[in-house]
Amino acid sequence: MDVQVDREAKKLTKITRPPALRIIPPLNFCPVEKQLYRSGQPSIINQSFLQDLHLKTILWLASEEPQEDFLDYCSMNNINIEFVGMINDYNYSNVNPWDSLSETTIKKALELICNKENYPLLVCCGMGRHRTGAVIGCLRRLQGWNLASVSEEYRRFTGARGGRILVELLIESFDINTIEADPEKLPDWLKE
Repeated sequence: MDVQVDREAKKLTKITRPPALRIIPPLNFCPVEKQLYRSGQPSIINQSFLQDLHLKTILWLASEEPQEDFLDYCSMNNINIEFVGMINDYNYSNVNPWDSLSETTIKKALELICNKENYPLLVCCGMGRHRTGAVIGCLRRLQGWNLASVSEEYRRFTGARGGRILVELLIESFDINTIEADPEKLPDWLKE
């Protein structure tokens, strides 16, 4: 069967400039589960993308304060920021940013993740690699993932520089039995 295309009826145009609204996800953005996301710290260029997520909570894992425009965006959009793992502002001597990544920090983060009242929820840190990876790795263990799969997912986000063995050891040794959650508030994907 011959199909003739009326070239006059089908007018094509060239795209000469990008669209006015750009939808750009934050660095290392990825869905983790339904309405649970991970990324590096969002910036001003990510705001259109974040709007579409309708976030209720952002779990901030970095040891430093977020950028001012990020705080303003959250305030204007009624997004609750849960600061987990901030370094004590009053002790500047011998500050090791990894001191804030501990079993206590991870436990607090996971208990916030285990409450569906915080959803949609974004877990983030500066680059979305190690702190975020540690929390998501421990969440995967809580979900019953095997350690090889947990390590593979963690390494996928660390880039060419690779993962940190101390983070992987922390994920492996984390006691998932310390997590306390209200069964009525668990996300559906975490229920037995």
